[in-house]
Amino acid sequence: MTDSSPQKQSAGVTQFVLHPHRSLSLRGFFILMAALSAVSFVAGVVFCLMGAWPVMGFFGLDVALIYWAFKVNYVAGRAYETIDVTPDILTLTRVLPDGTEEKADVNPYWARVSLTTDRPDGRTSLRIIAQGRELLLGQFLTDDERRDFADALRGALQEARVAHA
Repeated sequence: MTDSSPQKQSAGVTQFVLHPHRSLSLRGFFILMAALSAVSFVAGVVFCLMGAWPVMGFFGLDVALIYWAFKVNYVAGRAYETIDVTPDILTLTRVLPDGTEEKADVNPYWARVSLTTDRPDGRTSLRIIAQGRELLLGQFLTDDERRDFADALRGALQEARVAHA
């Protein structure tokens, strides 16, 4: 589960760090690929012995495609978002898989957390709305995680407003 509880909290300063969830560890990935390769090799040999030798190449191609798909997924998993809430400023930093950072700052006094169900499949979207801007965040979170995080972020904004007063 993605952690949406405050990572750091001190005197009106709260920081959230959101990471995409990856259920398969690197060790598990290697075990899965070894098992898949072994099964594909054995099945390919069986087909070769039956005279259907071209099937062996397709088994190898399947393993290669699965390996590639997992690698692409792990690269996408490098993305994360940080949300820093202080009495003076709310900063959203989105770090893309390639390391590129996107930052946006808004006044926490005017910031409002918006959790909407705007899609026909019932999926939610989470936004911070402030000063005519809408910042979309937590796109890789599940719906339940978005709801929990929206509540935690609202609480942090409320604390920042009280500390500012």
